[in-house]
Amino acid sequence: MPKPNDLEQKALQIIMSAGNSGLLQSELWRKLGASSREGSRIALKLESKGLIRRERELRNGRWTYRLYPKRLPASMDSIADCPCVMCPDSPKCGPAGNVTPQNCERLTEWLFHAAESTQDILGDS
Repeated sequence: MPKPNDLEQKALQIIMSAGNSGLLQSELWRKLGASSREGSRIALKLESKGLIRRERELRNGRWTYRLYPKRLPASMDSIADCPCVMCPDSPKCGPAGNVTPQNCERLTEWLFHAAESTQDILGDS
């Protein structure tokens, strides 16, 4: 039988792979090969650690929980359009350079746009 931390890690990976659509708690314990009690305990532990959120949901006439990751894994797509990648000023950029990340208008604009896009996707979670 796997150690509890191993099951928690596996559960977190399963929940994260479900993405923004989430995963029913019953689906989680089935995928883990665990009992419903064990699956519930794992979900509660992950929630108490701030790694997931649980939302109550009525499914087929029964109350259950849908589990959502608090954070999704990063992907290369998230930084593919970062202006630093193709910036003509990158050789001059740095703490002692003429251009710094702190005063770069291109980077600031990109960060504001990225933050707005993330807020639209995640809402108030």
